[in-house]
Amino acid sequence: MKILMVNKFLYPNGGSETYIFKLGEELLRNGHKVEYFGMEHNGRIVGNRVQSYTGAMDFHTGKSARLLYPFKIIYSAEARRKIRKVLEDFKPDVVHLNNFNFQLTPSIIYEIKSFDKKHKRNTVLLYTAHDYQWVCPNHMFRIPGNGQLCMECAAGKYGNCAKYRCIHNSKIKSILGSAEGILYKTLKTYRKVDRIICPSEFMVKALSLNPILKDKTVTLHNFIDISPDKPEYEKKNYVLYLGRYTEEKGVLTLLDVCKELTDIPFVFAGNGPLKEQITGCPNIEERGFLQGAELKRVIMEARFIVFPSEWYENCPFSVMEAQMYGTPVVASNLGGTPELIRHGITGELFESGNKTDLKNKITKLWNNKELCMEYSRNCKNITFDTLAEYTEKMVRIYKQEKQIKANKSQ
Repeated sequence: MKILMVNKFLYPNGGSETYIFKLGEELLRNGHKVEYFGMEHNGRIVGNRVQSYTGAMDFHTGKSARLLYPFKIIYSAEARRKIRKVLEDFKPDVVHLNNFNFQLTPSIIYEIKSFDKKHKRNTVLLYTAHDYQWVCPNHMFRIPGNGQLCMECAAGKYGNCAKYRCIHNSKIKSILGSAEGILYKTLKTYRKVDRIICPSEFMVKALSLNPILKDKTVTLHNFIDISPDKPEYEKKNYVLYLGRYTEEKGVLTLLDVCKELTDIPFVFAGNGPLKEQITGCPNIEERGFLQGAELKRVIMEARFIVFPSEWYENCPFSVMEAQMYGTPVVASNLGGTPELIRHGITGELFESGNKTDLKNKITKLWNNKELCMEYSRNCKNITFDTLAEYTEKMVRIYKQEKQIKANKSQ
């Protein structure tokens, strides 16, 4: 099969990029043809044969960018024009959408449908929902001004984005976010997508709040790309936090708990705006952003990790990875995270934002080393899809959707 992967960034930038690169590589290994479409960037590592990409866009800097912002985040004539060249040359069987809102815009969906009509084709159109963008203009179900969780836009009431200034706490940007949501709701644009891949059951429930998406979803938890011959490290005496140093990740709540549990050593591995506050806590060793073998070692040597996120995480890779390396997890009970942890077997869940509950769960595992080791042993029995298994399932979905479209066209 020929698969066109669409994502606004075509260089290593985050989870969706790791996803498309690894999935694309595995598809190639299995004999499929894969090309990519997105923005041009000097760090781009994948592409398409006709070298057709949109110009790089950064809405945070530059006067011209600010002037064009209202038009480009809602509809991009350039993206339609540039993807048209790829479609005409590659003629994909499947277009697999990932993160494309704002920079590429849903305008590309109309170009794919126009291409099909022109050439009498039945291109399968899939979307992997890496966040809640299609039912929440700021993609997080969280009001940045006060940190409150909010799902008011999920049923299509996008005016709330402007009301609560949900995009960067900016009135203008939030109005534009509302406008985009209202426009594509009115046009029923997302209805044109054949199947939505959801990495969690929570994502399915969230998207299903929008009637036009309700029967489009299928759950497929993320893959874990870890070598089976993983090394064994002896556990050391520290609790690990792994991730961004931001409020929505629950870092401030965890910091308050760390300050009360002065006898417990913590290691923080990551980066972000709260770094200065972290380095000021005496029982926290801040190691910065880690990757590769160094990251694996710090996970495997931890007694357990803490995942205190205060927003609806989708399918956090760090929670999956920790357990695969035999490290239990103490995590908040929000979003898709509880689907990944066997409470009382491979870790503990606590009420998100509840400092007392978090403190009690950390203390419980720290003071009961045998229970912690039992959880660690149980982690080694947990399984998630490998990249190969995940790709096999994805190809099966591609083929099923292609057959459905072929039957409908007869």
